[in-house]
Amino acid sequence: MLVRVRSGKGRKDRYTLLPDLALSHLDAYLEGTPVTSWLFPGGRKGHLHERSVQKVFSRAVRAAGITKDVSVHSLRHSFATHLLENGTDLRYIQELLGHKNSKTTEIYTHVSRRDLCRIRSPLDALGGGKGA
Repeated sequence: MLVRVRSGKGRKDRYTLLPDLALSHLDAYLEGTPVTSWLFPGGRKGHLHERSVQKVFSRAVRAAGITKDVSVHSLRHSFATHLLENGTDLRYIQELLGHKNSKTTEIYTHVSRRDLCRIRSPLDALGGGKGA
């Protein structure tokens, strides 16, 4: 259940996860689409171009009513943050993202700590505290 990404971010090759849900959609896509040299064919260069992906993403963001400033890269960032918050070891996240230096991956620990500060203890709901 791994996908090989060739020349991804930073022109690096890496493996990443293929979720079961994505596999079922991929199977359905492949039933109606003959695969030649590219899984997702595109325009002049033969493959789906980065700008095309950005346009589709922007349309989906608008359709979903999302007003926050997001980009396709936000998906990568969210992926890493969710893995970390679900207890995945930082070393595995580093490998999935293709980071050479672990310090690059460690930025996600700061995001996670920031979000932790927003959580209120159930004791605050009992009253008398600052958060009540």
